[in-house]
Amino acid sequence: MVATERTIADDVSLVSPGAAGVVAAPRMRVGSLDAWFGRVHAVKGVHMDVRDREVTAIIGPSGCGKSTFLRCLNRMHETVPTARVEGEVELDGRDIYARGVNAIAVRRHIGMVFQRPTPFPTMSIRDNVAAGLRVVDGPSPSRARTDEIVERALSRAALWDEVKDRLSASATSLSGGQQQRLCIARALATDPTVLLLDEPTASLDPLSTQAVEELVYELRRDMTIVIVTHNMQQAARVSDSTAFFLDGELVEIDDTNRIFTTPRDQRTEAYITGRFG
Repeated sequence: MVATERTIADDVSLVSPGAAGVVAAPRMRVGSLDAWFGRVHAVKGVHMDVRDREVTAIIGPSGCGKSTFLRCLNRMHETVPTARVEGEVELDGRDIYARGVNAIAVRRHIGMVFQRPTPFPTMSIRDNVAAGLRVVDGPSPSRARTDEIVERALSRAALWDEVKDRLSASATSLSGGQQQRLCIARALATDPTVLLLDEPTASLDPLSTQAVEELVYELRRDMTIVIVTHNMQQAARVSDSTAFFLDGELVEIDDTNRIFTTPRDQRTEAYITGRFG
């Protein structure tokens, strides 16, 4: 990496959460964020803080800009032809869209898992997890070190005990829920500080959904999580904060309990009570 392409953590000093007398800054801060697909204005002037080591749920009707917003948080949106972004997204005080910041380095720190499981079908379970290490700067880890990272990632994704005796098997031999946890393990292999989940249980059965939700609850101890979901019961179960989007705009964000009991905006109340959406 050339000198101007610094990793997103460079030159940023943080006070660790819980330091005596100090309130930790938000892990991520979004300011005046706009996103387009060609002429379609999909995200409109969003301002939002994402608190550290918490789960933030994003809810709203289909087509309201939830997934587009999520993809802006790790510069995935710009990979789409005709897409563009304006505004700021800060991670630990540094703008990920600033000139000279490498998008691949950003995605090392801000991992993402998509709605449908996306294991690499020609790779083994082990190699699927190890594939995430390709985005890491510097020389590739040794095979022994890679095996350690794979085991740790699979353990953090609550999948190690289920696959440790068949790591060389094809990833497609796993069930749908296991494949999704494998994709989460692949994202965890780079040890991100933020994990983005785009409808991670939409295509899963109830038992697999429960396993992923329990995993999200456990991972929040070590990282910041942002989850897009159509399932408001899921948002209520797993999140600390909830943001409601409508027509590309952030209507409100608050502690999850307050959003679901005493929302400030009538549009939020109408949505969560099922009057539209």
